[in-house]
Amino acid sequence: MEKQKICIIGGNLTGLVTAISLAKLNCEIDLMIDNANPTLKSNRTIAISESNFNFISKLNISQFLKKEMWPCSIMKLYTAKNKKFSKIFELNNSNKQKKILYIFENSKMMKLMMNKIKQIKSISVKKYKKVPSISSSGLLKSIKYNNNHSKYNLVIICTGYNSSLVKKLFNEQMIVNSYEEVAITTILNHSSFNNKTVRQIFLDNEILALLPISNTRTSIVWSVKKNMHKMSDLLLKKKIKLYAKNYLKKITFENNIEYKNLNFLIRNKYYQDRTLLFGDALHVIHPFVGQGFNMILRDLACLKKILSKKIDLGLDIGSVDILSEFSSEAKPRNFAFSVSVYLLKNYFSYKKLSNNILKILNKSNFAKDIFFDIANKGFKF
Repeated sequence: MEKQKICIIGGNLTGLVTAISLAKLNCEIDLMIDNANPTLKSNRTIAISESNFNFISKLNISQFLKKEMWPCSIMKLYTAKNKKFSKIFELNNSNKQKKILYIFENSKMMKLMMNKIKQIKSISVKKYKKVPSISSSGLLKSIKYNNNHSKYNLVIICTGYNSSLVKKLFNEQMIVNSYEEVAITTILNHSSFNNKTVRQIFLDNEILALLPISNTRTSIVWSVKKNMHKMSDLLLKKKIKLYAKNYLKKITFENNIEYKNLNFLIRNKYYQDRTLLFGDALHVIHPFVGQGFNMILRDLACLKKILSKKIDLGLDIGSVDILSEFSSEAKPRNFAFSVSVYLLKNYFSYKKLSNNILKILNKSNFAKDIFFDIANKGFKF
């Protein structure tokens, strides 16, 4: 029987990990990547939970994978009072085998994944200069790129919610809102210590996260109101250094500051006619909970499980029944999780109330276990 074909459009982290994961199925995959891929050079760091770390580990991406994924066993939340930081919540798994999360650099992980993809015979990488066009061709989908045509049982779009391809095909049925905030990111070098603690500091209308990526390097993700990024990079670096020196010594900046607008998005329509949206095209949440990529990996595990069963049964993996099954399973979970994060972000705007609640929860091991379980595995339906 001829193998079914999948086209994955998008050379970002979502596209790469989707290609590697689905390559374990009995199918052929074309991975279409834009020639100009800016994500290969970025300050961006990604946090994943213990369960998703296990999922990625099973993909056998590289022998260097664990070296690039920095384990953190403690999380501490702080609030600012009289220019001093006061701890209001701590989640400590240092005495348990499970880590709270693992943190890695987006660009380094992409390089490992690209090297892995080159070794997989069932994946063909196609680079394009112009955004591919998708059209129907009999029962299958035809994709035109660089004057070439190919037909596929299933097309998965991983280009993000703001791409021209997504806007053209799915420019409706979504909830989108701007937080009117910008994420400021950079990486700090500092003196060596046992750097296993994730820290989040809740300032007035700002959230500053210190995310360890080695004993001598820490990633900064600072969400601020949009007018803040109009400050000079020099002044922003001074403020970051002022906050970080409470926990780090001999600080230097490894690279320049980067900026990203923060938005909220929930997609109602996941698919149409053999074409499935995936990753940020489906859901975008605030980074302060570090769950964006975790949601994508949970979707991927769900999709892989469904497609594996259908391929074994000899069914057409692009049929509306199969895409509907994925949508029915993933959409309620993603909707509930996205809305919860949105409400939680707004809740932290009420500083006094949120501080008091977190101090109460900090005394409850039961509450902490629930918090860890949701962060680790998401909502279960």
